[in-house]
Amino acid sequence: MNRTLLLNERKKTLFVETKLTSSMDMATMNRLMECATFANCYPRDVVFCEGDRATHFYSVLSGYVRLYRQSSEGREADIRVCGPGDSFGDELIFGGDTYEYHAQAADKAMLARYDLNKVRSIAENDNGMIARAIASSLSGQLEETMECIANDRLNTAVQRVANFILENCEGQDAPASFRLSFQKSLLAGKLGLAPEALSRAFASLKELGVNVHGRIIEIEDMDALRRL
Repeated sequence: MNRTLLLNERKKTLFVETKLTSSMDMATMNRLMECATFANCYPRDVVFCEGDRATHFYSVLSGYVRLYRQSSEGREADIRVCGPGDSFGDELIFGGDTYEYHAQAADKAMLARYDLNKVRSIAENDNGMIARAIASSLSGQLEETMECIANDRLNTAVQRVANFILENCEGQDAPASFRLSFQKSLLAGKLGLAPEALSRAFASLKELGVNVHGRIIEIEDMDALRRL
């Protein structure tokens, strides 16, 4: 990661809008901010590796961070793609001293980096305010994980991609279009697909009027996707 950044109004606004801090009162948020530093990451920067001693947890203020596991043979499996507002590593606040996965910037990202020991110390003396906020954040992550597992088990690759497209076109009438905010390789990991499986899914959806031009996705018929 790049050098530590100074706090300014923009970073403070992004900090306030994370899922971790959004339910906190201002006094609690200020105590948590005292435990935070801010840093830039560039594409493929390593935030931490599985097995490293855990010293911090993180919130994504902008950009995307990829969490993944790696086998002894070097094969990788994405666990989660964290975008603006998401936190990761916060499960370690309640115990654990090593990271259980790799974290890598997927593109340029700005992170809030919280000192674990400082947060633990404050959490023990603030009548549970920070602990409740962290528990709420972790609960949300668990719900997202369960939804992701159900989606992987119940839907085909083509259905997963179609659902993603529909979510990003909510409220639009066909013809519609949107721009992916990250690379297609990251989308593959987010949907639990190999890159080649994502390519095949897009090829199948082309017959239903879905056209892909780089990061631009164009949709001619929403109802055709909903019927899948």
